[in-house]
Amino acid sequence: MSRATKNPLRRFLLLLGPGLTTGTSDNDPSGIATYSIVGAQLGTSLLWTAFVTMPLMGFVQFTCARIGMVTGRGLAGALRQVCPRWLLVIAAAGLLGANIITIGADLGGMSDAGQMLTGINSYLLTIIFGAGIAFVIVKFRYNQIAFVLKWLTLALLAYVITAFIVKPNWGSILHDTFIPSWPHGKNAWQSLVAVLGTTISPYLFFWQTSQEVEEEKAKGRRLLVSREGASKQEIEHRGIDVGVGAFYSNLVMYFILLTAALTLHPHHVTNIESSRQVAQALEPLAGSFAAILYTTGLIGAGFLAIPILAGSSAYAFAETFAWKEGLDVPVTSARYFYALIGVSTLMGIAMVFLKINPIKALFGASVINGILAPFLLIGVLIISSNRTLMKRQPSPWLGRILVGLTAAIMFIAAGAMFFL
Repeated sequence: MSRATKNPLRRFLLLLGPGLTTGTSDNDPSGIATYSIVGAQLGTSLLWTAFVTMPLMGFVQFTCARIGMVTGRGLAGALRQVCPRWLLVIAAAGLLGANIITIGADLGGMSDAGQMLTGINSYLLTIIFGAGIAFVIVKFRYNQIAFVLKWLTLALLAYVITAFIVKPNWGSILHDTFIPSWPHGKNAWQSLVAVLGTTISPYLFFWQTSQEVEEEKAKGRRLLVSREGASKQEIEHRGIDVGVGAFYSNLVMYFILLTAALTLHPHHVTNIESSRQVAQALEPLAGSFAAILYTTGLIGAGFLAIPILAGSSAYAFAETFAWKEGLDVPVTSARYFYALIGVSTLMGIAMVFLKINPIKALFGASVINGILAPFLLIGVLIISSNRTLMKRQPSPWLGRILVGLTAAIMFIAAGAMFFL
């Protein structure tokens, strides 16, 4: 046994990978903006959602991970075994559209934050950030990209620290945390759908399963037949990884909501137009250090999430049309796969130059994801229950029940938003 495996902390850190990066990428600038808007408009009334979404997100992610580990395919590749291609094309197109909007808004948020910290023009930073991320995805191998993404998750601790700087009154906060309040009015329901949509996002389903395939390929299992099936220990280790990712992601979500609720909401700063406005509003209310942490975290979150957003769309289309795909495959062998990553990033950059309001775009994309996600979850449920496709290793009943419950909750919330 090596020294790394003897040390409990190192052994634990080695277990963390796809589950951690997928879960925490959920707190991209899109998520940060959505949670900030919800906290600013509704105060602490939706803090309880962090504890509801934590197990739901965890079981959904773990079910997707299990699909990738056992079938040896990405999510679109697995869905292709049970769904007509035209339906997958619609789903992949919807995913691509939502991801491009999110990439553009993420780049806008990152560049605004970068200008506040450095004074460099935000449009120049948009090009630098977008081109730099695309270059890294194309140039480096999967293991190198996964390693960087794993450590970028630490940037999100900025939001936990920011919330404590505000010095919250924990008595009233704990009440709203553990005693749910029913949403009142269309705006509150729309906020709930946006929270669900940005926390349980469709791109996470595709990225989680595709990362499992990449992990298998990195171990030398290049052929589909060699990737099929997973040992009990492999599944248990991924369960720990996903559990940590879901906990950390929702912990960060909770503190972003809390920070906005305690600083922006009491001062009626509810009409948020940009991430710059959030940071500028935080400075007089919570201090310059809190504002710096907010902007720094935004940049780190963007670097973590944009490769995953662009990559998930590319994987979805590649698996739908049986293109050559993978972050270890040379560009010359997977032209369409890498072209889609490039196009997604380029269109995201174009969104910034078209001066589309990033916060409104992010919030709108979160609502779209909240509507799209439950339909995809039905597909995930069908695959995870199929004993043949899952090589006699279907998801446990508890996991399938919770995935179905998540889909039902998201359908109800979306319906309430439109009809109440």
